Amino acid sequence: MRLILCAMLTLPGLAAAQDIARLITLDTLVEDDPLAALQEVDDVLRTPEVLGTPPDLRILLDLLQLRAELLEQLGYGMAAGDAWAHVGRTRNFSRAELGLDPVPAYHRAADLYEAQGALGHAQRVLEAAIAAETETGRDGAALYALYERLARIATQDGRLEAAANARAAMEALDGPALESSGEGDANAFVAIDVYYATDRARSGSDVPTEFYTGQRADRLELGIATVSIPDTHVPGVVERPSVWRLDFAPNPTKHVLLQKVEPVDPDSYFGRLQGAVSDVPGRDLFVYIHGYNHSFEYATQRAAQIAHDMGDSAVPVLFSWPSRDTTMGYIADAAVVRLSGRRLADFLEELVARSGAESIHVLAHSMGSRALTDALEIMALRRGAQPGDDPVFGQIMFAAPDVDAQLFAAMARTFRPLAKRLTLYASSTDWALVSSRKLHGSAPRAGLGGDVLVGSDAFDSVDMTSLGEDMLAHNYFSNDSSVLADMVTLFWRDTPPERRCGLQQRGGLASVWVYRKGACPTNDLIGVISNLRHAGMRDPEKVRALVPQLLGEPDRSQLVLSVLESVLK
Repeated sequence: MRLILCAMLTLPGLAAAQDIARLITLDTLVEDDPLAALQEVDDVLRTPEVLGTPPDLRILLDLLQLRAELLEQLGYGMAAGDAWAHVGRTRNFSRAELGLDPVPAYHRAADLYEAQGALGHAQRVLEAAIAAETETGRDGAALYALYERLARIATQDGRLEAAANARAAMEALDGPALESSGEGDANAFVAIDVYYATDRARSGSDVPTEFYTGQRADRLELGIATVSIPDTHVPGVVERPSVWRLDFAPNPTKHVLLQKVEPVDPDSYFGRLQGAVSDVPGRDLFVYIHGYNHSFEYATQRAAQIAHDMGDSAVPVLFSWPSRDTTMGYIADAAVVRLSGRRLADFLEELVARSGAESIHVLAHSMGSRALTDALEIMALRRGAQPGDDPVFGQIMFAAPDVDAQLFAAMARTFRPLAKRLTLYASSTDWALVSSRKLHGSAPRAGLGGDVLVGSDAFDSVDMTSLGEDMLAHNYFSNDSSVLADMVTLFWRDTPPERRCGLQQRGGLASVWVYRKGACPTNDLIGVISNLRHAGMRDPEKVRALVPQLLGEPDRSQLVLSVLESVLK
């Protein structure tokens, strides 16, 4: 049996606007000296080299929240209330971009103000929370609870008119009835089952978005996460609501949502996985391993999004290790990911033996590549893998691996026999890897592109710098359909770089390639290849006849056919 693995790693870069090495070291300082950590946070908040120009909103929010937590820990009640209110206002300002909920921060500020007897301050932040919640267009339980709390505090403060107005608003809501989440419009979204394995600890909450934490569990747990993707979905994007961490579901007809988390026993897990694989042309699996600064929720959304955007031609499987889901958590993430790699090795062996898949693709992103390289090396040594052996996996891909470049090249030679092909995607515009390089004594990271891009006859290196950078400059492999088109082509035909669209050999180096943005009809190519895979069609003549039927327009058809002629050679 042949497997194709996909472990998602965080993608690196070089020419970044900011340097977060200082920020990463804050995590250790918080444990050792909270007061010194607070002083450092205040200084970093005044440092454009860390925040970027304009400020990176995710980094800014991580710092503001850390500042609020430190003030609360140190016993500065009023200052902590002010800091949490600042977090709420910043989340509210940036929620269209980041999708973070401002209401819990406002609630925390109100708690602190109320404890200090500053009831007027508490009322003001609750009014801000009500305004934020009202803007979502929902008028259910969360808004009712906010008015209820406002009425109580206003009464305590002697503001009887304000209390009466809050109670009138409660009556107008007619009780805490939740808004419909859109189940009535069943055709407006699709539900995708993501089969997962995780060594994250459970939180104790049954709410899907809060089910797993960033802490490590004693063992691996298997389960199935259901993610909805709207019909209006834009390829490469994880659409999120402006408020999405409450106990009721936002609208699945508009947003990519984690709807359900269901842990299951191993026998049930592999039995259901075999059934899902049998329904997919080619019996393919796609294994996704996320990188640093990821929650379980976001990892499931990414796994579902990538599988969906590649035409649902492989069953998505997620391996989620206990990332802390914060920019400052780099050191903590690095401390746990290697143990997860050993658990990943055992899980991959079980997939090979029990999934029923004929091909398993693995994509690892950023720090998740450390787990995958360790897992593959363990598997290769256990099996005594040698060049010429039948491959266990199909495509193994590393997206911006946060691994020492020389170490990566050495380990790749050990596990190269396990796969049909190894591919490394890199970039020169990823500040996360630039900072990682600084933290590791200036040793180049394998995911960095440009002049330091590592080359080897054991794997193909592809420099994706031309795609530029997104908000974090760390997700270009999933945010741009150009990379997805390259991955789809690999899954379909194991096509070598010289026959794939948009790749140009660099400097005569046989294994190093540069991607030219805009050179490929990416979305059309993904759609056509997906249809061809579902139809099980590989005959060149039949392909040439089908493409015009799929695309209709002669110019579009001819462009895709010109790409496929090279792929089908």
